[in-house]
Amino acid sequence: MAKGIEIAQPNDYRDYCDPPPEPLFNVEELTKWSFYRALIAEFVASFLFLYIGTRAIIGDKTSDACNGIGLLGISWTFGGMIFVLVYCTAGISGGHINPAVTFGMFLARKISLIRAVLYMVVQCFGCICGVGLAKGFQKSLFDEFGGGANLVAPGYSKGVALGAEIIGTFVLVYTVFSATDPKRNARDSHIPVLAPLPIGFAVFAVHLATIPIDGTGINPARSLGAAVIYNTEKVWNEHWIFWVGPFVGAATAAFYHQFILRAGAAKALGSFRSNPNN
Repeated sequence: MAKGIEIAQPNDYRDYCDPPPEPLFNVEELTKWSFYRALIAEFVASFLFLYIGTRAIIGDKTSDACNGIGLLGISWTFGGMIFVLVYCTAGISGGHINPAVTFGMFLARKISLIRAVLYMVVQCFGCICGVGLAKGFQKSLFDEFGGGANLVAPGYSKGVALGAEIIGTFVLVYTVFSATDPKRNARDSHIPVLAPLPIGFAVFAVHLATIPIDGTGINPARSLGAAVIYNTEKVWNEHWIFWVGPFVGAATAAFYHQFILRAGAAKALGSFRSNPNN
C-alpha cells in the first residue's frame, strides 16, 4: 500500500458532523420570507390532510359494507396523505403537519421555540379549516356521523385510549427522527431512503391498530379541528387525551432517539468509545 494513503475505517464518517442546535429564540427567522413560506406550507398541508381524511371517513360511513372503504381504506387515506404532503413540503417547512412532530423536533433542538409555536398555531388553524370545508359540503352527513371526531370507543377506558395515543405517537415521531437523521443519510448513502415513505407507513400502521380504540389521534391539530367543528360535550370531555398522549409520546421518542440511539447523553459526559474497557 502506498505510503501516506489513509484507509477509511468502517465507522469513520468524516463527511458528517452534527449541526449545531437551533437557538431557543431565533428572532432573526421573523425577518425571512422562507419562514413565512414554511408557515403557509404547514397551513395548506394541514388543511388538505384533514379535508381529505374527513371526506374519507364520511364517505365510508355513508356506504354499505360492500362498497365502503372500511378501516383499511381510511388507514391508507391518512397514511397516503401524509406520504404525499411530507414529500411536497419537506424541503419548505420540514413537513411536520402535526404539533406532536413539531414538539419532538423542538425538544431535540432542531427548530426554535418561535418556529415551533407558530407551526402549531397554523397546523391547528389549517385542520379546523379543512374539517370546516368538509362539513360545508355535506353538513347533515357530517353531523350524523361525527365528522371523524376522536372519541373513546365503547368498551375501552380513557386510560387505554391515552396509552394508545402515547405509543402510536411514539411510533410516528421515532420514524420521523430515524427517516430524517442526517447521520444515517451520511452513513447509509448507498441505500436510498425516501423519508416520506416510512413516515406514511407509520401513520398507516398506527391507524390500523388504534382506529377501533379512539379513532386515532396522534396529531393534536387533527383532533382539535374535528372537535371545534363537531363541538359536542363528549368530544371536549375526552379531548385532553389527544393532546397529552401525543405530546408524551413525542417527548419519549425524541429522548429515545437523541440520547439512546444517538448517544447524546454519552457525548455530553464524554464518549464511552474513548475508554477501551467499554
